[in-house]
Amino acid sequence: MNYKHTYLVTIQYLGFRFHGWQKQPNLKTGHLFLDKTLKFIYKDIRLKSLGVGRTDARVSANYYAFQLFIDKEVDFNQFMTDFNYNAPSDMRALKIENIDKKFNVINHPKVKEYRYYFSFGEKNHPYAAPFLNRFREQLDIELMKKGAELFVGFHNFTNYCTKPSAETKVNREIVFCSIEKNTEITASFFPKESFVLIVKGSGFLRNQIRLIMGALHDLGKGEFDLEFIKQSLKPDSNIEFLKNIAPASGLHLHNIEFEK
Repeated sequence: MNYKHTYLVTIQYLGFRFHGWQKQPNLKTGHLFLDKTLKFIYKDIRLKSLGVGRTDARVSANYYAFQLFIDKEVDFNQFMTDFNYNAPSDMRALKIENIDKKFNVINHPKVKEYRYYFSFGEKNHPYAAPFLNRFREQLDIELMKKGAELFVGFHNFTNYCTKPSAETKVNREIVFCSIEKNTEITASFFPKESFVLIVKGSGFLRNQIRLIMGALHDLGKGEFDLEFIKQSLKPDSNIEFLKNIAPASGLHLHNIEFEK
């Protein structure tokens, strides 16, 4: 279907009550609430929205993009006012801009940055649950930092993907991977100290970030060593599928950089 106009819209949302981004029957998803908002604003106007990708249940996005196809020319200022007035409280529009009609938000080259926020030890205030995950065990953060560096580069991520098919492209490049102290997301009810795993790459496999976080957690609590991480990234690895998938609520899509 051809639409008269197309725009790129960036939004942010808290994913704690969403069953992921993609629409699913009888479930509350990010895409469902997005389309409800758009169709309320533009009643009786033909439109379609296409998200940049999927996020899992309870995963949040500081920066998410979707392509809006619509038969009406959009006034940008009015769009921002109307969207943020009518959208649910856990979703907000950041920007709308013109794009070429040939642009495809899914296929256009981009770098995504994910961040996984976590703490360990003492149980957190319940209010912190939507933003970061708490691991029970004491963790060796310095060892985990060294482990995170091993993921940088072009590797075989078969062990870091849930149920890859024969067609799944498991060879991927991570351009940045680091564990740092969390100084960005803070609140009075947060633990005194928390950390963030930062990962950047052009594309990620199903549950890849959460499996990396799970492996680093197991490394930090002494279940295996750095050599295990190295071996797990080799194409001829005999290591079985890693089963520790870190909980989703600590994961945030932090940023997307589209190539010019």
